[in-house]
Amino acid sequence: MSDTPVKIIVDLSKPAGERESIVPLTAEEIAEREQMAIQAQAEQEAREAEAAAKAAAKASALAKLEALGLTEAEALAIVGA
Repeated sequence: MSDTPVKIIVDLSKPAGERESIVPLTAEEIAEREQMAIQAQAEQEAREAEAAAKAAAKASALAKLEALGLTEAEALAIVGA
């Protein structure tokens, strides 16, 4: 079997047993899928960075509130944790 990715096309207008056909992807389809994978990875990394920044900001806010003399429970109530 070749290393070329394939797609399965299902044509429900054909009789059972003849509906599925396996077709190799074109170079354009392969390039498009690779680009989509790169974009998905970048979006995932952006979401993770945003979550980390939010967590850091929340921790900083809690530390500042506690430094002002609030208890941890009071600080959490203000920050919304």
